[in-house]
Amino acid sequence: MNFQSLIDSMFRYIGQTVTIFTTSGGLSGSGFTGVLLSVDCNNVRLLCNIGAAPGCPIGSSCTNIMGPYGMLNNNFGDFGINPLGSVAVIPTCSIACFTHNAI
Repeated sequence: MNFQSLIDSMFRYIGQTVTIFTTSGGLSGSGFTGVLLSVDCNNVRLLCNIGAAPGCPIGSSCTNIMGPYGMLNNNFGDFGINPLGSVAVIPTCSIACFTHNAI
């Protein structure tokens, strides 16, 4: 399979959960799993962790509290939860394997 056919194959799975293994070592060599957001000749973007929904989306009844690292807004939940989520940007030249569901 040549490089362009890999990109074309990946493009068909935008919006689906996939796993991409890279040629790098360490934790990144274990692969990235997430929803495929975009594919182009240079990079692939995966939504790996979806951010938390607001805890109090309407009104101002939520309060701000001080935590050990500064101001915390209760709209984003407790400590340890990343309210913004995470996106992995993977250079296409570093892809070793692309996996997806058969259906």
